[in-house]
Amino acid sequence: MTKDPVCGMEIDEKTAEFSTVKNGKKYYFCSENCYNKFNKK
Repeated sequence: MTKDPVCGMEIDEKTAEFSTVKNGKKYYFCSENCYNKFNKK
């Protein structure tokens, strides 16, 4: 389990639909909304 960096929700990496790699680190998201917010930064 990991935390969504936008909203702090606990996410299971195995079932997360949205993820991205930034500066060599993989981030997981609970929703497309959080994914989009993160990628706008």
